[in-house]
Amino acid sequence: MPERFLSPARFERLREIRATEPATIRATLLDRRRREVLRGDGRLFIVAADHPARGALAVGANPTAMADRYDLLDRLATALSRPGVDGVLGTPDIIDDLAALGLLHDKIIVGSMNRGGLRGASFEMDDRFTGYDVRSMVDAGIDFAKTLLRVNLDDRATAPTLTATAAAVTEASAAGLPIMLEPFMSRWVDGRVVNDLSTDAVILSVAIASGLGASSAYTWMKLPVVPEMERVMAATTMPTLLLGGDSGADPDETFAAWQNALALPGVRGLTVGRTLLYPPDDDVAAAVDIAAGLVHTGL
Repeated sequence: MPERFLSPARFERLREIRATEPATIRATLLDRRRREVLRGDGRLFIVAADHPARGALAVGANPTAMADRYDLLDRLATALSRPGVDGVLGTPDIIDDLAALGLLHDKIIVGSMNRGGLRGASFEMDDRFTGYDVRSMVDAGIDFAKTLLRVNLDDRATAPTLTATAAAVTEASAAGLPIMLEPFMSRWVDGRVVNDLSTDAVILSVAIASGLGASSAYTWMKLPVVPEMERVMAATTMPTLLLGGDSGADPDETFAAWQNALALPGVRGLTVGRTLLYPPDDDVAAAVDIAAGLVHTGL
């Protein structure tokens, strides 16, 4: 575990705020310094931390890597302190913690909406919207919405998930709130949901996700880096952020793949979590700096 970035006193204050001054969390969100979603070079580097709310605590071979909330917050604080990190993606519990810690000034906040498809559950494909909704994000001054959309053609629970996602896209567009869709073609394999990362499957998922909602004007894509990314990016005109997935692959290979994909038309940056927050050598700052340099080449 890396050396703590945040002091014990900061965490003590966080606990005190949650117990005795909960109203200040919303006030802090509303009073924070905000920024344009795109500025400067027009690219975004977002650190993702919405995994725990879906029961996904594992990183690589460690099944409980993300279980220690104080450790996770410390890693996020480290990441958010680095040059080139534009913001954070999280569920309300994570975002409220970071706001109370005073870490979200001049940062993009991306609110995660659907975490109901708990990892390993028999109802995992019924990915209900159990986190943010559009109205709560607009009211709290949150900058961006995000939904996960796993499409399983053999599971009837996909239909209500598609319906809920379409409604969220429609509502976000009406509110002028950018919304990022993270689509996958998925299937059940030996009792667990597996995402198909073949090029053709990713292209199909993009086609399905692109048509959801009454307007696509504010829709973005969040896509995995797969072989033949040129074909993937040819499948959409929507601004796209690349996702990182779980750590496990060789870091140099991962960074090289991101660098190649970031050069493609339509790719606006990265949304990465576990790969950078829990790097093999536990040097969060170094991993984040490398990724930031790939997104914002002028750093």
